[in-house]
Amino acid sequence: MSLYLKHRPRSFERMVGNSSLIKTLEGVLSKEDRPHTFLLHGPTGCGKTTLARIITKKVGATGLDIREVNTADNRGIDTVRDIIQKMQFKPIESEAVVWIIDECHKLSNDAQNAFLKPLEDTPPHVYFILCTTDPERLLGTIKGRCSQYQVKALTEEEMLLLLKRVVRKEEETLDDKVYDIIVRDSFGYPRNALQILEQVLQAPVTDRAKVAEQAHFEYSQTIELCRALLNDKTQWKQVSTILAGLKEQEPEGIRRMVLGYCQAILLKGDNWRAGLVMEEFISPFYDTGFPQLVYACYSIIKTKFDKSFLRF
Repeated sequence: MSLYLKHRPRSFERMVGNSSLIKTLEGVLSKEDRPHTFLLHGPTGCGKTTLARIITKKVGATGLDIREVNTADNRGIDTVRDIIQKMQFKPIESEAVVWIIDECHKLSNDAQNAFLKPLEDTPPHVYFILCTTDPERLLGTIKGRCSQYQVKALTEEEMLLLLKRVVRKEEETLDDKVYDIIVRDSFGYPRNALQILEQVLQAPVTDRAKVAEQAHFEYSQTIELCRALLNDKTQWKQVSTILAGLKEQEPEGIRRMVLGYCQAILLKGDNWRAGLVMEEFISPFYDTGFPQLVYACYSIIKTKFDKSFLRF
């Protein structure tokens, strides 16, 4: 089991960072008239799904009464119709039924419109928790029916605390230099940090600094790819050269780094290129791997940034 899953917090008390948000959620969930529809938004890998599962536990749902919907595969109106039909049934083994809708912005426009009714007329035993990295792609009427909470990336101090906690639980030790590298290269996202940490801890003690630096080198290559994709003057030959250097790396990890980079760009201001890159990289590369990474980059350079293809 990966470190990210192994050390995923099971309670608010074990969460690192977002202390104000957690305090607010604890207060909201303690009330009898608590909301039944939540919208958690923030960067990829920052803990939205983890918080959703903790909320699920707080409202009393367990086992078969927790339903998670992957909108990458189930984004149409039939998915919402299925939810509407099933939400009328009582819980199977607990006090409540919770639907966690991950990356809910991928729902089609028709599906989002169909979702308005269940969000407005939610039965007392039903809760919806919507998670997204891109709330702007949700209908305003969807957002208006939810209690909205922003999940933020960790500060350097919070990230260091998280890493040291995990290393201690793994009964390991790390040099300060290695910690510094991981903190620097994680963008403040726990999932990124724990993925790097996992590589480091798998190496012999004498090689861990080298492995961390290698992770930094791979990270730097991915940043070079991001900058190339965001430059409308970049030629395919430049991108293909960068991709050749990334061939031995995990495509899914590259995809997440690209999303994190573009997300950071967008949060600083409007940038249509960053949005278009995210669109090509939004779906996982688990099944298609490196060929999908190459195709996504090619599509961006040859189609997305070719003004003759754009329709505003």
